[in-house]
Amino acid sequence: MRQASQTPAGPGWPVSIGQAAQLSGISPKMLRHYESLGLLGEVARTGSNYRQYSENDVHTLCFIRRSRDMGFGLDAIAELVSLWHDRQRSSASVKQVARKHLGELEERIEALQAMQRTLSHLLHQCPGDERPDCPILDDLEIGSTPLRR
Repeated sequence: MRQASQTPAGPGWPVSIGQAAQLSGISPKMLRHYESLGLLGEVARTGSNYRQYSENDVHTLCFIRRSRDMGFGLDAIAELVSLWHDRQRSSASVKQVARKHLGELEERIEALQAMQRTLSHLLHQCPGDERPDCPILDDLEIGSTPLRR
């Protein structure tokens, strides 16, 4: 397979999966996964069936990586990629996806803060000495007991 030439201006297009991964900051394994989910559309192949990524493909991969960095799930990313490529989209559609994600983030933050408060309280209650009594373990045990009806 012919390697794309590297120039000061950037790679020669199209690029191999390794180069696309390096340029986008996504591992080749995840890159193949995103392709299998249809997030990239049809990726060109050589006669030997090697993937060849265009500049637009790599740009889309960077968009996906940034979306993942923001915590969007794959369904939301698929919707965002579709909206991003759709020049007839309304910004209201994009805002709706982002607003939903923000609500999910707020719920997760609230849950994490509740866990933090509980653990902080348990740490203050635990003497941390040589005795076996431990409120941290007691709390974990209580939470793991199946409910009886």
